[in-house]
Parts: sequence; C-alpha cells; structure tokens
Amino acid sequence: MSETPFKPVGLDRAVLVANDKLGPTGRVVSRDGVNVRPTDIASKPELKPSPPYLPLVSILIPAYNAREWIADTLRSAIAQTWPRKEIIVVDDGSSDRTLEIAREFESESITVVTQPNQGAAAARNTAYALSKGEFIQWLDADDLLAPDKIAVQMKVAIATESKQTLLSSAWGVFLYRHRHAKFVPTALWRDLSPVDWLITKLGQNLYMQTATWLVTRELTEAAGPWDTRLWYDDDGEYFCRVLLASDGVRFLPGAKVYYRGPGLAFHSLSHIGQARQKLEAHWLSMQLHIRYLRALEDSERVRAAALRYLKTCLIHFYPENRDICWQMEKLARELGGNLGSPTLSWKYAWVRMLVGWRLAKSAQRSLLTLRWSVQKHVAKTVSEVEKAVTKAPFAT
Repeated sequence: MSETPFKPVGLDRAVLVANDKLGPTGRVVSRDGVNVRPTDIASKPELKPSPPYLPLVSILIPAYNAREWIADTLRSAIAQTWPRKEIIVVDDGSSDRTLEIAREFESESITVVTQPNQGAAAARNTAYALSKGEFIQWLDADDLLAPDKIAVQMKVAIATESKQTLLSSAWGVFLYRHRHAKFVPTALWRDLSPVDWLITKLGQNLYMQTATWLVTRELTEAAGPWDTRLWYDDDGEYFCRVLLASDGVRFLPGAKVYYRGPGLAFHSLSHIGQARQKLEAHWLSMQLHIRYLRALEDSERVRAAALRYLKTCLIHFYPENRDICWQMEKLARELGGNLGSPTLSWKYAWVRMLVGWRLAKSAQRSLLTLRWSVQKHVAKTVSEVEKAVTKAPFAT
C-alpha cells in the first residue's frame, strides 16, 4: 500500500483563495491551525505530517505434511499488499519436508515453530499464542490468498467503528491452477446478522472456507481457543463462537481466497468412512452448532433449520453408528420433529435396494474417491506442463 498523501485539514476560504494566487510552488496549507508553505515543511521536520497508523495483521498457518503446498501458501501470504503483517507457521509434527521448506522462508516477519502432532486445532492455538496482530487471518497450509485479500478487508475494517464486526470474503475451489478456481456464490455470501447467518448455514448445510474470515483480536479473545476435541469440523464450530461474539458479518466480494480441493469430496463426511473418532467429533460439532444457534434465538424458524440440518447429516452416520443415530433422533424430537430414514441419491438408491445400506455407501465413497483422484491426476499433469512451458511464478 502506498503512503497516504498529506491532505490539508482545517482549510478555510482565505487559505483556498491564497493557494489559487500563489500557484503550485507556494501553496499554503494549514497545519494545526497555522498556515505554512511547503518550503517551511521541508526545512522544519516537526511540521511534516505523521504517516497514518496501520494495524498489524497476523497470518496464522497450521501445517501438517504439506510439503507439496506450503511454499506456495507462504508466497501468497508474503505477497499480501497490506504492509504491516506477521506470518506464523506451526508445523504439527509433520513426517515429510514441511518444516524444512517452511524454514527456508524464515525472516524478521516470518516465524516457524514445530510441535508434536496434536491436530489442527492445537496448532492454531499455538500460532495464536505467538501472534501480536490486532487482526487475525487464518490460512491453511494448502490454500492461497489473493494479493489484496487482506488489504480489501482492512480498508473496511478501519472505516468500521465496531471491533465486533466479522469480515468475510469470496472463495473459489481449485486443484493445482488457482487461476481456474470456481467461485460459486451461496446464500452466505452477503451481510448477515449472527442468527441469520447460522440459520442459513444449518438450514441449507452451507459453510465458509476458513481463510475467508478476517477477525479482530477482540473477537478472537471473546470466542476462546479452538476446541482440540474436534478432529473434524473444528473450524465450523470455532467460527460459530466467533459469530456469537460478533455484531454481524460483513461480506466483501472483492476479497478472494483460493481453496485447494478436492475438498468437496475428500474433506467431506462422505470420505471419512468408518473413522469413528472423526464421526464422533462431527456429531459433537453438530450439537454445539445447534446449541449456539438456540442460545441466540429459540424460535420456530431456528428449530426448523436445526431439524433440516440433522436430516441432511443423518446419512453420514446411518446405519453403522446406531448410538449416534439414536441421539440425533432424540434431539430431533426435542426440536419438534423426527428424522425418519435417510435417503441416497438416485444413482445409489438402486444399489441399496440390491445389496443394502453398507455396501451402497461403500460404493458411493469408492466412486467419489476414484473420480477425484482422476481429476487430481489430470489437473496436476496439466499444471506441470503449463509450468514447464511458461515457468510462471504464483500470480493471480
């Protein structure tokens, strides 16, 4: 960001008239009530205007076995046009070269630390404990920020009087070539109150990517630490608490985040299979989502949104985890409804009728995994060919 030019303040009509008469070399400006010429300012440094104060932004990056991506992610953080920033990388016990690569970027403004593997939530808590910024930018080790992402949001943040306003941005999904990212707006891509945001999220089963948010330190402190019990959907639960402490969400479409896929499949519950720890974590996160929403407003529309949320997610637990399904049904009755039976898409419904639920869900997972693996392989190959031809560095 270029330095904001000095603008005369407190000018009265007499000064403006004098400027017109004196011409550009002898223009009079008002400085603390005293009319002075540029020549006076040059000879007296105490008369020079002070540069505007710019808040420090902390870019916090948890990393685990991200050797393929961490360099590009760090370059996108370094490339931020917002001038006052610190970057903190916490390696969560990676077994690959993630730590080695990250340390190649260490500098006065880039800190890299490591810790035994404890999960993403614990790594984020460590990063925050080391940070000093007045604003917090979370960034996963495989995602990218557009160069002006933080600057666009900070312009609004500075103009906003409230420290409780939460800023979000647009985000697009890509595999290897971020310039081909697909930005698909949802009902969350707008300004919303905390309760309306949560109703929309639960009722339509939507989410915002972690890096879209820019959070004041005041909001971060009010929300508390990341929940280390959650090995899945820790970001969804965390930002619910941030929302609870906020006075609303301000969506800025001009700020952009590039979310590296294939998250739409591999990072979804369709691909955690029988991983009981993750299923339990997701169920805990779901309960907390509903509890937070009902703490804001326990109305008919809230209960209806929560019930739709339960019905949408039932398929991920049914029929293997009957204890969780029973708890979901109990909560549904508390909300004034019932879950009924989950449904599969038409492509797999006939498989269920022939071989049952378990094999039908297994077929769905296997086919989705195969589909995304092929797409990832093709995208990587095209990207490598493109780099060999153009040798183009990261640019948006």
